[in-house]
Amino acid sequence: MVSQNSSKLRRILTIDGGGIKGIFPASFLSTLEEAINDRVSNYFDLIVGTSTGGIIALGLGSGMTAKEILEMYEEFGEKVFSGNKIINILKHFFVSKYNSIPLEKALRNKFGDKKFGECNNRLVIPCTNLDTGEVHIYKTSHNKRLEVDYKKEIVEIALQTAAAPTYFPPHIDKSNIPLIDGGIWANNPVSVAVVEAIALLNWDANKIKILSLGCTQESIRINYLAKLLGGKLFWAEKVADIFITAQSHAALGAAKLLLGNEEGDNRLLRISPLVPNNRFKLDSTDEISSLKGLGATEARKQLPMLRDSFFYGHVEPFIPVHKLKDTKSIV
Repeated sequence: MVSQNSSKLRRILTIDGGGIKGIFPASFLSTLEEAINDRVSNYFDLIVGTSTGGIIALGLGSGMTAKEILEMYEEFGEKVFSGNKIINILKHFFVSKYNSIPLEKALRNKFGDKKFGECNNRLVIPCTNLDTGEVHIYKTSHNKRLEVDYKKEIVEIALQTAAAPTYFPPHIDKSNIPLIDGGIWANNPVSVAVVEAIALLNWDANKIKILSLGCTQESIRINYLAKLLGGKLFWAEKVADIFITAQSHAALGAAKLLLGNEEGDNRLLRISPLVPNNRFKLDSTDEISSLKGLGATEARKQLPMLRDSFFYGHVEPFIPVHKLKDTKSIV
C-alpha cells in the first residue's frame, strides 16, 4: 500500500562506489529486506549510485531484490576480478588491471537487454566523460527535459559508471563517448542526490530524508616524514584514498547545508563502518564473506531506527515522463 504521508516526505537512497566492497551495502539492504519482508526499492522516491553503487541502484530500479543483487556479486565477483595476483599487479603499472569482458558478461546475464526506461524507480547514475573531463549523469525520465537516457541499455550504463581508472578500461558505447567511473568526482553521490531532488524535482528541502550507504571507510594515516617529503611515488599510492575520503566529507557537508540539516537532525543518515586499514580493497574477493557478514551485522544494529525513519509505507509509484513503446512492467 502507498503511505498517506509519502507525498509529504521524500525518501532517498544513495550508494557509494567501491568495487567488490559493494558486497557491504548489498548485504545490508538484503538483510533489511528479509526483516521487512518487502523490497527496499518500494520505500525510496529516488535512488542514486556511483560505480558499484550504480550497479546496485540499477539492480534495485530494474526489479531485482537486494538478495538477488548480493547473489550476483557472490556468483561473479571472482570472475570479474580474476587472474594471477602477481601478474595483475605488474599489469597495473602499464594497462588496466582487469578486462571488462567478464563484468559485461555478468551484467548481461542479469539485466539482458533491458532499457533504463524500464526501471520502476527514479535513478541517477554519475559517470565522467574522459574526452572532455565533464560530468556525465544518467537519469531516468523524471523530468520532461530528460528525453534521451531512458532509451539506453542498463548494461551500458553499468559498465560506464563502474569503469574505475587503472582497474577497467573506459567504456565506449555506440555514441563513441568514452565514459569512466563516476567516482572520479562523486564516489559518494549524496550531494548529487540532494541537488537533483531540490533543483530538478522541486522537492521541499525540509521534507527530504536520506539513507547514505558507503562501502566501509578507513582512517587516513600518513606519518610525519611522508607528509614532509612525500613525492610522486608516495602520492601515487595514497592520493586516490585521500581524494575519495575528502570528496565524501565534502559531499556530506554540502548535502547537510542544502537540506538545512541542523545539529541533532537525523534526516541524513550515513552508514559506512570504519574498518582496519587495508582490510578491504576494491578487488579483494577473498573478503567477500567478511563484507557480507559486516553488512548483515550493521543492518541488524540499524534496523529499529530505519524501520521508523524509512520503512513505514510504500512511496508513490514512479511514473516516467517519457516512456518506451510496448514496455511491460518488470515487477
